[in-house]
Amino acid sequence: MEPALCDGDWVIVAPLARPPRVGEIVLARDPRVPGRLVLKRVARVKGGVCTLLGDRPEESTDSRTFGPVALSAVLGRAVFRYAPLLRAGLL
Repeated sequence: MEPALCDGDWVIVAPLARPPRVGEIVLARDPRVPGRLVLKRVARVKGGVCTLLGDRPEESTDSRTFGPVALSAVLGRAVFRYAPLLRAGLL
């Protein structure tokens, strides 16, 4: 998810109170391995599924690989980065 998120960033994920919006970073279950979680940006929401994309397409495993993700598999949205302190702030 670089440059928005870097390896080692710690984020707060808020439960979804509404469907995710295009451009938001969400935490979702990987449809290939349901026990694995992924942080990806929402590219499209339609018909009960969403398309998730990484910010670096050449290095990202996202909906181009595993297809659209059911909205029920989206657990929340990243709202705040709290570590490292120099990069802390709203997402």
